[in-house]
Amino acid sequence: MPIDPNTEKFIKIIALKNSVEHGGKAQSDAVIAKFVGLKPELRSQIKLLISEIKAVVQQINALSLADQKSLLEELAPSKVAEKKKQVSDQRQQLPPLEGAMQGKVVTRFPPEPNGYPHIGHAKAAIIDEEYARMYSGKLILRFDDTNPLNEKVEYYDAIAEGLKWLGVKPDIVKNTSDDIELLHNYGRRLIELDGAYVCICSQEMIHDLRARGIPCECRRDPATALDRIGKLFRGSYEQNEAIVRFKGDMADQNTAMRDPALFRIIDSDHPKLGNRVRIWPTYDFAAPIEDSIGGVTHAFRTKEYELRNALYFAILDRLNLRKPYLIEFSRLEFEGIPVSKRKIKPLIENGTIRSWDDPRLPTLAALRRRGFVPEAIRKFVLSLGLTLAETKPPFESLEALNRKIIDPISLRLFFVKNPVEMYVRGGPETEVVLKNHPTDANLGIRTVKVGDRFYISEDDAAGLKVGAEIRLIELYNVKVTSIDWKNGARLMITAEASGNEIRQSMPKIQWIAKNDIIDYKVMIPKELYVSEEEYNTNSLEISQGFAESFVSHLEPDVQVQFVRFGFCRIDGNQIAIMTHR
Repeated sequence: MPIDPNTEKFIKIIALKNSVEHGGKAQSDAVIAKFVGLKPELRSQIKLLISEIKAVVQQINALSLADQKSLLEELAPSKVAEKKKQVSDQRQQLPPLEGAMQGKVVTRFPPEPNGYPHIGHAKAAIIDEEYARMYSGKLILRFDDTNPLNEKVEYYDAIAEGLKWLGVKPDIVKNTSDDIELLHNYGRRLIELDGAYVCICSQEMIHDLRARGIPCECRRDPATALDRIGKLFRGSYEQNEAIVRFKGDMADQNTAMRDPALFRIIDSDHPKLGNRVRIWPTYDFAAPIEDSIGGVTHAFRTKEYELRNALYFAILDRLNLRKPYLIEFSRLEFEGIPVSKRKIKPLIENGTIRSWDDPRLPTLAALRRRGFVPEAIRKFVLSLGLTLAETKPPFESLEALNRKIIDPISLRLFFVKNPVEMYVRGGPETEVVLKNHPTDANLGIRTVKVGDRFYISEDDAAGLKVGAEIRLIELYNVKVTSIDWKNGARLMITAEASGNEIRQSMPKIQWIAKNDIIDYKVMIPKELYVSEEEYNTNSLEISQGFAESFVSHLEPDVQVQFVRFGFCRIDGNQIAIMTHR
């Protein structure tokens, strides 16, 4: 079907914004969902419009990213200018970097693919990217994949998808495992320089001697170390029979310098290399080598690594490799919502939580499903800066930023929890036109047929007494004339219309016309843990009730505000997820 020029332009702007945010490739499903959310009055035509939208998306994706940006600036200059200003304002919040030169800064984000990315990863990735862009430099996404026991292809993909959703665009993507032979060579060289040795002591003995600050016999003879390294790489040792240890100072007060492990034997298939490799470097060895040879100028990592900084630089000194700047910042997590995989993985493995996108989790997939937007997460991260203080910011701070962004674009609709029927004696059969948003006419209207039967929420019904007068929002006032009870519950409220005058003191409540209802549920995430180790068995509340039938036409991902209830994201199958109040 032919579409009018204004609608076509509107679709192009949505597609261009989506494409620019995703590295030059717009996603048809996301564009369709956004279009329905912003133009609900055209939902009846959406099946006919889908082919047109997909055609526009195909045209947009055929353009280069530079041409897409130019076209977006031409069609919607105010949006581009606003975005540039936001990005500029955000970067001004970060302090300058020591030794940084324009065009020369290289940062890296090195997640291990052992789980789904969470809000803590978002903080690290956003800071890494912001500094790279601040200095017109480069960002490396480097998967720290040197422990095949924990890593899965699923997790590589989840991290890439999470960064894409956040709008973090790395300039280089690589795996630490790509350089495994190079890392082996540096390990051999370190032993040849008498900077490391092969230890065949038991794990219990190693642990005991490190605690007491006493060296073992294995570190004493460099010739023995050279012989053992040959055996190690020829496969003469079994798993847990030998490790490569750094030759540090066993009397150092910093226990990280007491001959830590640099390589270990792991007999397990690697998601990228299969079973071709048995000798795997630890993060302590791989990170400084990769940072140095990869051209990283400024390496950011969380404060928990602070004691290992000495080891990082000692390895580079022994190998005579270039040293990047190291900058620490505090971890990011919220009270009651742990980011530790030690706490999350068991809940998924034992079926307590079904998946990594469960809305109670702090993963990016969960926050996305819950209805948070990337812009809010970026603003939140940058508002925290590079503080080293180990505080847990209130989750409400993130909610406030998200609310400010989604409020202007969220449809205002009605949902009643635990509905109670109301009969309005003499209530006229008519049609009422409701705005989808109180201030933005572009979000359209909907028409609802009403008669004399309604449903209101149990919470509102609980406060009503005979003679009470209330206003049914956007409809008229009613006065309660009787309340019928059954088994201690309100079975039916009878009222009569009492005019249309809006009085400030009068309670105003949402309602659903009885002839315009669908059964509906809202999932309400709560804190996952009530203490450091105790899982909250009441961490997910399900509110059941009725929503107006208009809601059934909305696609998943559409953001709505159920009036006097909260902001929610449509999840599908007559279920929404509460984002926040």
